[in-house]
Amino acid sequence: MTGAKGIVSAAVAGVAALLALVFVKASGGYEDVGAIPFPTVGVLMANGEHWCTASVVDSPQGNVVATAAHCVAPAGEAGQPGEVAHDGLAIGELAFAPAFSGEGSGKQPLGVWKVRSIQVDDRWTKWGDDTADFAFLSVDPDKDGRSLQDVVGHGEAPKPAWTSGYDREVTVVGYPESQHNPQNKPVACTTQSRHDEDDPAMLYIKCSGFWTGTSGSPWIADRGGPGRPGQLIGVLSGGDTDVDSTAALFDDRAKALYQRAVKARAKAAGKA
Repeated sequence: MTGAKGIVSAAVAGVAALLALVFVKASGGYEDVGAIPFPTVGVLMANGEHWCTASVVDSPQGNVVATAAHCVAPAGEAGQPGEVAHDGLAIGELAFAPAFSGEGSGKQPLGVWKVRSIQVDDRWTKWGDDTADFAFLSVDPDKDGRSLQDVVGHGEAPKPAWTSGYDREVTVVGYPESQHNPQNKPVACTTQSRHDEDDPAMLYIKCSGFWTGTSGSPWIADRGGPGRPGQLIGVLSGGDTDVDSTAALFDDRAKALYQRAVKARAKAAGKA
């Protein structure tokens, strides 16, 4: 195991040199703060293209990723399933690239991880309920049998929180599409969350730079830097502008989805 840990440390250290994280001031504007890696955050890819943002969440098997439900499933209406998602997007076409960065097609310094299962709430697939706009995915191990958390670092993935309040200091990290982000740099903001005035059941922050492509971005509370990953309390759902962002707060139904994702990964590993 010592050799494997050495490989992981080198990989994560390399990310620090690659990522030039752009921090967004809550008051607006941008501030380059150099290499501040979030190795657990990356791009959800569909057919090799940037689709949404997703992030690793701590799990027993180390292979669970969180994103927005609308990134992986169509919204239902009046109790009926929505139309086929995203021009017939199939699960086999989805993959996760943590620490994605770079112009054009970008670089995947921590690999590309194939999605094996998707867990979405019926409140979303039947009713399009924004408060259920979250999903948990399980991914396959890499060719060497390592889990996703083996590679990004077990001490870097935030633990999920199911009973968080709304008024929290949160760090939100996402990947805008290349139209607004040609170098594919992650954008981050640390600010105070609160109830959304238009929908009090949703979380809200005001930070510029969260354009299309940042859906699914993690909302992390109590983050203390590397090795102190904090708690994942929700994922970015939407917003009327790049400045206004909302998220569905994780609840017991989110916990049930997470547990299904954990079991899906364990079953695939022969540990059901």
